[in-house]
Amino acid sequence: MKIPKFSILPACICISLSPLLMAASHGEEPKNPAASRNFLQQLNDGFSGLYERAVPAVVIVDTSKKISADDNNGDMDGFDFFLRGPRGKDDSGRFKLPTPGLKSEGSGFIVRQDGYIFTNNHVIDGADKIDVKLKDGRHFTAKVVGTDEKSDIAVLKIEATGLPTVELGDSDAVRVGQLVCSIGVPFNLDYSFTCGWVSAKGRTGLTSTAYEDYIQTDSFVNPGDSGGPVLDIDGKVIGMNTLINGIGRKLTFAIPSNMLKDIGNQLIATGKIVRPWLGIGIRTLGDEPALKDFIKGIDHGVVVNAIQGGGPAVNSDLRVTDVITQVDGKEVATARELQKEILRKKVGQTVKLTVWREGKSLDVAVATGELPTDLTKVSNAAPKKDTDNDAPAGDPYGLQVDNVSKELAGALKMKNPHGAVVTDVAPNSPAALAGVQRDDLVTEVDSQPVADAAACRALIAKHTSGKGVLLFIDRKGQKTYAVLKTEQ
Repeated sequence: MKIPKFSILPACICISLSPLLMAASHGEEPKNPAASRNFLQQLNDGFSGLYERAVPAVVIVDTSKKISADDNNGDMDGFDFFLRGPRGKDDSGRFKLPTPGLKSEGSGFIVRQDGYIFTNNHVIDGADKIDVKLKDGRHFTAKVVGTDEKSDIAVLKIEATGLPTVELGDSDAVRVGQLVCSIGVPFNLDYSFTCGWVSAKGRTGLTSTAYEDYIQTDSFVNPGDSGGPVLDIDGKVIGMNTLINGIGRKLTFAIPSNMLKDIGNQLIATGKIVRPWLGIGIRTLGDEPALKDFIKGIDHGVVVNAIQGGGPAVNSDLRVTDVITQVDGKEVATARELQKEILRKKVGQTVKLTVWREGKSLDVAVATGELPTDLTKVSNAAPKKDTDNDAPAGDPYGLQVDNVSKELAGALKMKNPHGAVVTDVAPNSPAALAGVQRDDLVTEVDSQPVADAAACRALIAKHTSGKGVLLFIDRKGQKTYAVLKTEQ
């Protein structure tokens, strides 16, 4: 069926409909009723044609699962559903994927005529059996080709040929304000078609999922729509629905199609995901206020706040507190932009990082490695305050250090032991609030190398500026920093 082609933006619709609405409000007939009706008919034909073209490739994913011991059937809150069922929060306070239930339905869409289907990982996670139903009524038992928990993407396969498909569009070209439509199977009902606008792009930090770059829309989607396509007006998939903020609140988030292409194609080819990484912890410069007195001459970029022991960057010239401004010549202003650029590289590829250090711009080369599956999260978070104890009198920072022992030098594989090891951190002290921990090795104070405990104490004691003391720290092989301030 040929779909009438039309290009509609919200402003165009408002401008075109405004004469009709104004005439109706005054009880008048439109000046050109035939033209007005023709415009509305084009809208009808466009929406209906888009649905009729895409819906044969949308499938219902029906799963049977075992109920886990920690099944959460409590009240819904915040981001109530990953479009399938209620869930709680993880230890970080972010919302986690729903706990598997006995039976559930989700959505998916066919991307290859030989039966490959994209859906959400949480739709099929823990399933004992997966059934797929097509719009034409055919049923298939699906097998899992591969899953990626970090992005919440899964690929299924059914044994069939000549199947209807949808085409994946370019999510990078999506514009805020453009019209989009969604197809899914809400609340165990049959197919549903809704429309709305792209409200925002690049949404992150909504869940505990590691790789987020959500497209936000205001189209109505509900539990059961998870894994369903988000379409542009040409019928191309620009996202996959995965998360909503409450039923009927019209705040919906979709995985962008370019991420679907990359991860989906890898899963089809190998059944697993291999990601490049630099082995560094990063933060957007504006999110690191403790460094504002130490980093001058630049107001945007990505701060290196940790270098992982054993990671690709540990043997490079990269240093903590470096501000990365470019990756192979492409500017990056946020941690998410840097992450996206690195993920586009190949494992083993050398990348040129342009960094800002001590008032100068320089290039640092780092070869990417393969992201370990069991990687311990890099964290530089400060511990919770302890209001029962304070730093001892005469010790403004609450930090006690000693020389490096032979045992510690051996554990850290130090050929030429230097630095000062932290032996005690007073609760509720500036050192504790900055995240300093016992057994941390202080290697620099205010960019001055630390030879031993005496040198460390001397450098801290002679610090007179009000901007705080900057410590470079080696934490069991992980390089990080801390800023000590007497006024928190």
